[in-house]
Amino acid sequence: MSASASLKGQKVVVTGGSGFIPSHLVRRCLDEGATVAVTVRYDNVVKNERLRELWRDLVVIEADLRNRGALEQVKSWKPNLVFHLAAYNHVGQSFTQVEECFDVNAKGTANLLDTCGPVDKFIYMSTSEVYGHQSAVPFVETMTPDPISPYAITKYAGEMYCRLKQRVSGSFPIVVVRPFNVFGPYQSSKAVIPELILNCLRGIPVRTTKGEQTREFNYVSDIVDGLVKAALHQGSIEGPVNIAAGEEVRICDLVRMIAELTATKSSIEIGALPYRPTEIWRMYADATRARTVLGWAPKVSVREGLERTVTWFRDYLVRNPDPTH
Repeated sequence: MSASASLKGQKVVVTGGSGFIPSHLVRRCLDEGATVAVTVRYDNVVKNERLRELWRDLVVIEADLRNRGALEQVKSWKPNLVFHLAAYNHVGQSFTQVEECFDVNAKGTANLLDTCGPVDKFIYMSTSEVYGHQSAVPFVETMTPDPISPYAITKYAGEMYCRLKQRVSGSFPIVVVRPFNVFGPYQSSKAVIPELILNCLRGIPVRTTKGEQTREFNYVSDIVDGLVKAALHQGSIEGPVNIAAGEEVRICDLVRMIAELTATKSSIEIGALPYRPTEIWRMYADATRARTVLGWAPKVSVREGLERTVTWFRDYLVRNPDPTH
């Protein structure tokens, strides 16, 4: 089998479909004419709010990744493409929820890979967190991962299982992508950019570290575009592919940009908090491989993406006012 040059007419599964990035991917797949199934833990539109207006356009598969038997439903639906995005994805909380993190991310990925095939293409979304502490930037795929959280370890374990399956005779094509920090509409307020935007819009004081550490931030539509290009690429790709703009941003500059774009009345207290003991000081990607192998390039700058995201959250607060603020 070989991947199609288009999503039109394809049968696509998106695991964890109601998540932040998956919900944007679901919209993209539907817009391009795919028939889309989503795996969710509960077949209940209230618990899958991001998909509310799309619910009747989807095939809903109620399945927990930890339950191998439940995932047989994916195989029986006979998809062409599987985008595996479902995960336990909170880095900080993974230190106290280690068992769930391992069960969902490591065991769950193995369960899905062992039950879903054969398919034209399996796309595994890993994370930039697998790099951990590196001696140089930008981060390139040939670096040896050094994950420093249960979340990162379990996502890397998923990569290793993909690598195993890739090398098993007769296995289906698999692509591993490592997106760097993602932001945009519908993101949870537990993430740094939505938290900063919401606090600024509500006039809540913003307290941060000195913010000298750098990260890169990618607008969600660019990441979705990378995932789609990975799915449509012909055949397997040995090893992971970074999906990232390569634009290094200091956290303090990010805070000031959000404060400007929201015209906030919040006090901005940069330097009020200590750095984390395991702080990674510089993190941004070399995305040469994505450009050359996938033909992918980012289209939305950090500032433009922030403008769109601020507008979305401003409208969201109008529709869903918080009575405590």
